[in-house]
Amino acid sequence: MANALIPAAHILFIRDEAEILLIRRFNTGFADGLYGLPAGHVEPGELPVAAAIREAMEEVGVTIAAEHLDIAHVTATPQRVSFFFRARQWIGEPENREPDKCDDIGWFALEALPDNIVPYIGVAIARIRAGERYSERDR
Repeated sequence: MANALIPAAHILFIRDEAEILLIRRFNTGFADGLYGLPAGHVEPGELPVAAAIREAMEEVGVTIAAEHLDIAHVTATPQRVSFFFRARQWIGEPENREPDKCDDIGWFALEALPDNIVPYIGVAIARIRAGERYSERDR
């Protein structure tokens, strides 16, 4: 049987090394009511950097050049692999471009993330801040 991992690309927008952009999921069927990062699945034939660029535009309306994305972390489960990219620069002010899937967007202190954050996103942010580049989860 072939191994079919589902890849996802997540984007970290960090302002002044103190605040991170989070969006609250709404009406998606997964982790609704919890905060996460702008993110999405990597489409067939697409590479993770291209997916991050596409998702940044689709979800928060900003343009990112590939050379302004740095890999911050990769996390894997038996079913998924998630690429976390940090945007060093972007064009535009982030705004909610998907009100049917997101009901809040805002900058949050890195030192005080909301309690209602998607658990694996909170863990990934903590690992990124600790300088870890790779992690695995069993689910």
